[in-house]
Amino acid sequence: MKKIIVPVDFSEYSENALKVASKIANKQNAELVVVHMMGLSDAVLTKDNSSSMEGMFFIKLTQKRFEDFLDKDYLEGITVHQTVKNYTVFSELDDVAKEHEADLIVMGSHGSSGLSEMFVGSNTEKVVRTSQTPVLVIKESSNFDVETAVFACDFKQESIPAFKKVVNLFNALEIKAKLVYINLPGENYLSTNQIEQRIVDFIVHLKGVSLKPEDITIYADYTVEKGIFNYAKRVKADIISLPTHGRRGLAHFFSGSIGEDVVNHSKLPVLSVKI
Repeated sequence: MKKIIVPVDFSEYSENALKVASKIANKQNAELVVVHMMGLSDAVLTKDNSSSMEGMFFIKLTQKRFEDFLDKDYLEGITVHQTVKNYTVFSELDDVAKEHEADLIVMGSHGSSGLSEMFVGSNTEKVVRTSQTPVLVIKESSNFDVETAVFACDFKQESIPAFKKVVNLFNALEIKAKLVYINLPGENYLSTNQIEQRIVDFIVHLKGVSLKPEDITIYADYTVEKGIFNYAKRVKADIISLPTHGRRGLAHFFSGSIGEDVVNHSKLPVLSVKI
């Protein structure tokens, strides 16, 4: 891991993300790219009228806030890059990640009511859906002593690339991953034999990754979200991970708003990886 993107709005929640990112950077000898998105109107930034002075004021103010915000002991010894973007659409955060060839985006959240200040409403959803780079959403606690992860998977072969990305990240962070298939009543229900055959096919097509039977569980519940949370609680997981299909929604039973619900309602950090 070489670079980690951290979008900030100077709130306590983005500082939680910054603390976690610094822990990961220290362990991986990685650099941080701290991004603030101003979201100013074009009129404010127009150079041909007096509004440009207002734009310069906001830019200077942001630079000063950056200096204060990044004056932290836990960042000592870490290379930190600062960048200010005038993006107003959060999907553009992926452009920053591509520009810097980042391996991970770490962003802060205050939980079920959405992300703080600039991370309000559907902004988490936009980043998770559009980012080609894995996204780690951190909740209120900045503690990141993570040992066990749950990866919710449909075990379709199209999920293999996302699974490999997750495994690489977890291996680098020395996190033990447990895979789970959430079996639902109704039209999505599969028999044990059907699920086990899908898992066998999944394992057969894995290359360079070994899976142990004890690390794979079929867990029945009434909703995917409840199933993930209940299984995570059962195995005392420290983090939840799941694949996304981007704008097409989440893989298999991760359709509609399930992925966004997991991100918003989980008390644990959530790592999303695009298929």
